[in-house]
Amino acid sequence: MEYLTVRETAEKWKISPRMVQQFCTAGRIPGAQKFGTAWAIPAAVEKPQDPRLVPKPEAAPASGLPDRTNLMPLMNTPFRPGRCLAAVEAMEAGPRRDIAQAEYYYFTGQPEQAARAAGAYLTSPDMGARLSACLIYAYANLSLHQIQHARFALDEMQKFLAAGAEKAPHLRAAGTFVAATSAVLLHLPLPEELPEVEGLLPLLPTGLRAFALYVQAHALYLKGAYAHSAGIVEATLSMGASGYPIPAIYLHLIAVMDYMSLKQTERAEAHLLTAWEIARPDDLIEGFGEHHGLLGAMLEAVIKPGWPEDFKRIIDITYRFSAGWRRVHNPLTGHDVADDLTTTEFAIAMLAARDWTTQEIAQHLKISVNTVKTHISEAMRKLNVQNRKDLKQYMLL
Repeated sequence: MEYLTVRETAEKWKISPRMVQQFCTAGRIPGAQKFGTAWAIPAAVEKPQDPRLVPKPEAAPASGLPDRTNLMPLMNTPFRPGRCLAAVEAMEAGPRRDIAQAEYYYFTGQPEQAARAAGAYLTSPDMGARLSACLIYAYANLSLHQIQHARFALDEMQKFLAAGAEKAPHLRAAGTFVAATSAVLLHLPLPEELPEVEGLLPLLPTGLRAFALYVQAHALYLKGAYAHSAGIVEATLSMGASGYPIPAIYLHLIAVMDYMSLKQTERAEAHLLTAWEIARPDDLIEGFGEHHGLLGAMLEAVIKPGWPEDFKRIIDITYRFSAGWRRVHNPLTGHDVADDLTTTEFAIAMLAARDWTTQEIAQHLKISVNTVKTHISEAMRKLNVQNRKDLKQYMLL
């Protein structure tokens, strides 16, 4: 994407640089980014209406409710599978619908549209919309390989969290939710400023509470507490989370990860198929691509044979997302997650690193033992390691 400076934009729109600055500060230029004291403005964006001609929005009530209302509203909306876009379009015009539209773009694997829609709210005075925009914008830009933009949005979330002591409880809960989500999904250490999540869960609405529990289960998975993680997932789903499709998809995917780690493949497959049943009518496939490397080759075993074209699209998401993910994760953690394996090699190497035997992997994927051996040998050759134990340092373990 091509960007212009404030002065170049002012000349293009035939207005003053000061007016362009006002548009940027008000969050009225989609995709405008602030780096230090300077703004970068997408060259293709159209001139907004003069803010002096636009009625000022009503002040937010002291309760802070609009901040919570505009925090990932689509994630917090119950809808029947197949009615996701209709749920967005049914929302009243304004920040809530705009953020929900950005979520829809993101979860359906359209990162460029998601970044553009979220970018309009990166500097919004509405904190719920602003935090949502930062989260969506950061992850969309990972897939677009715009790492500087992703890091900018991640930094904005951390700044908000660091100032959390000065904020009302609902805003602290919102900041904690977004910061924890961004850190855990990148497999980064949780920020030191992060309050106890359990104490803030009651301050989140139902759908976001369900996703927050997905984040907590994901964090437990990363610690190797697979049974504990699976227990949280099962309890959350049984207590109403299934009615919120986006959190439900992510919860089921964590269950797949947990049960594959516990070698309970039938339970893992059941959760994967449930997630797929929820996601497919609305094309909510982003999460499958994000989690590919953690799903223990379950996508290859189940989705590829039954839905080969959808599988190809998921793998495309995996490649573009994981490349950006590693460029943030690896430098910050020192963990050199492999970046030169095919998705099949990575999935099989993950199982091998988790002490699955060659026979178990072959049976799981319904391929020959020799094919498994070939994939593992090729992975070891590319990573320049001599045994399966050494694969672990390059896997998501």
